[in-house]
Order: sequence, then structure tokens, then C-alpha cells
Amino acid sequence: MKIEGLIAVRYLFSRKQRSVVNVISWISLVGLMVSTTALIVVLSVYNGIGDITKQLFGTFDPELSIEPTQGKTFHFSGSELQSLRSTEGIGNVSCLVCETAWITYGQNQAIVKLRGVDEYYAAVTGIDTLLNWGDYYLAPNQIPIDSHGLWEEDISTLIVGGQIFHDLAMSIPADVPAAIHIPKRGTTAMGNTMDEAFNIGYAYPVANFFIQQDIDRQYVITDIDFVRQLMCYDFDEYTSLAIKLNPGANLDKIKKKINSYLITHNSNLIIKDRYDQQPLYYKIYRTERLGIYLILSLIILISTLSLVASLSLLILNKRDDIFMLRSMGMERRNIRRAFLLEGLLICAIAVVAGLLLGFLICFLQQQFGIIGMGDGNFVVSSFPVSMRAIDFLITFLLVMAISTFSVGLTVRRARI
Repeated sequence: MKIEGLIAVRYLFSRKQRSVVNVISWISLVGLMVSTTALIVVLSVYNGIGDITKQLFGTFDPELSIEPTQGKTFHFSGSELQSLRSTEGIGNVSCLVCETAWITYGQNQAIVKLRGVDEYYAAVTGIDTLLNWGDYYLAPNQIPIDSHGLWEEDISTLIVGGQIFHDLAMSIPADVPAAIHIPKRGTTAMGNTMDEAFNIGYAYPVANFFIQQDIDRQYVITDIDFVRQLMCYDFDEYTSLAIKLNPGANLDKIKKKINSYLITHNSNLIIKDRYDQQPLYYKIYRTERLGIYLILSLIILISTLSLVASLSLLILNKRDDIFMLRSMGMERRNIRRAFLLEGLLICAIAVVAGLLLGFLICFLQQQFGIIGMGDGNFVVSSFPVSMRAIDFLITFLLVMAISTFSVGLTVRRARI
């Protein structure tokens, strides 16, 4: 170890006397350690919340979706559908017909997004595993005779978002069906009766789900044939196709393959992954993550002020040592390097200790769920945590960069 390093270690770990300078140095070390720990913990919790939110969106949004670039619907033949299902890497494909609808139940009403789905939808999204109340039945003929009383055989079923279910004061089993109103093509409500302006159908609510607030207050799921009949669509007319990939399949590769097929056979269609389906959410997620880095970086910068103060006081306190070293022929740059190394040593110890402490806190939260989410209706009982190696690396580099800048500037301006 060079003489500068020995001097730095000697000043930091001196046992002969504990001056105010030593105390301030250790206070600055603890401050940086706590800041580093906070950055790791906050990022890990944010990652955990983000993962759960993505998972909830993933339950409702398929891995890949085929949608029209123009208009609301497109035609997709049975042979094309079979060819898509047989594509390597694709596990299943569900056909969807979606439309905004006006739904009434008793004296209550709401505007909803009605999503008509086929029998493959549950396999594609897993929606049937997240029901809060009721059972996943898409058509009356799937319901056990004694399950919900005596219903009309030709009336369909509804699986309702939790907020809509609450707003409409629905019940399961339902005594009366809900009325679904969808505007007829080429007509308006102005000057027309209800029968002239709307196609009206009836369906019983059989289940509700709580996934995510924006989803729960907008969506109602029903059988695709029911919506297609209300919309007067052809049997091969859809608004989108939902695709589920096989485990381990390369999403980007399959997306490019499907996109090439669509460009060749139907240029009016586009393939979207989950980032494309929810662009606003993912942009906000990235922006908030960047905001966390900026805010906590400011806190780290403030924490380095105590380090700057301790170095400044140390330089003043070691005037006699500096004069003696200068008399012995040591150059100013080497003396500055000794104080710089002490500052960096404090930073390194603080960062490593902070990373280890942050890892320990996050690990304990993962294993034991020490901090809970409260008594509310939450998806998880405790704060979720997801540690990522990239966060530890970025945090280490960020704290060291800010600290090095502050220490270097302090030592450079000191009168040595």
C-alpha cells in the first residue's frame, strides 16, 4: 500500500484519540449507508409492486394481441386461425369481440367495455383463477341446473368487474338479468326509440373479479356469440385475437414471425405485445422509476455534505501533519490524494454496508412479510419485494460517483 493509503487508513481508524472530526466522519459514513439502504429498499419494493401490477395486467391482457390498424373489426377465416394456432411457440389463441355498451340492472346503470370471448379465453389469460365471487361460466348450457336457480335457457351470462358489480348492486345468484344496450350501426339515439337506436340483450351475472382498478371499473366479460349477435357481426369477424405462448417461447421471435405473416397476407392487422397494449402504464412505470433515482440521488448528495464537512475539518485539524509531510518532501498532490482516499474509503465502506443491509431487509421482507399492507382488500398481505442485481450495481456506481465528485471537489479546493 502506498504512503497515501496508509495515511488515509491511519486517519480513519485512529485509536489514540477520538476527536470531533472522527465522530463526524463516522456520522457521514452512517448517513451514506442509510441512504444507500433506502435506495435499495425503495427500488426493490417498487419492483415488487410493479411485478404484481404487470402480473395483474397480464391476467387480462394477453402476451400478444392481433388488432386492426384501421376500423374496429377484421375478418379472420377458420383456416387462418388454425394456421396461427399451429405456429411453433404458440400455446393457444382466443377470439374476441369488444364493444362499449350501456348496461342496466334494476334502477342502476353503467357504461362498460363489453368483452365477448370464446372458450379458449380462460386458457389464454387465466381469468378464471382470479374470480372474487361466483364461477366462470360463459354460456347458460355450462351452468349446473341447481347452481343458480331456474333461468331461461337462451339468456347468456356475465362475468363482471368488481367495481361495476358494486355500482350496479348486483347479486349472485341473480334474480333478474342485466340488460345490455349496444347502439345499432348507422343509427343515433336522437329522434329514435330505444328499440330503434339499440340492440338489447339480457344476461345474468354469474361471477365478479378484482384484478386492477382500471380493469374492475370498466370491463364485463361474456360469450362472444352474444356480443356478435348484438353487433350483427359475421361469424368470422373479430375485434382482436389474444395469443398465449408456450412456456420458454421467444416472444420477440414469434412476434416478428407473426408480423411478417400479417404484412404478407393482411396488412390491415398489427401484432402487439403487452408493452404495446398498455403503453401509458409502462411509460409511467419507467418515468416513476427514474424519478425515484433522482429523488434518492438528491438525498445521497445531501448526505455527502457531512462527509465534505468532516474532510474540511480533518484538513484543518491536520495542519501540523501536512506541514511536516511537506517538509519531508511530500508533494501537495500526494497529500491531497491521501485525503481523497480517506473520503473514498468512507464512501466505499458506507456503500457496501448499505447494500448488505438493504439486501438483508429485503430478504427478511420476502421470507417473512414483516411489514404488512394493512387490513384493506389488497392482492397481497405484505409489501412485495423484488431484488435485482442491476439495482445493486447502479446504486453502487451512483453513490460512489456522487461521493467521489463531492470529495474530489472538497480536496481540490482545500489549502494544502
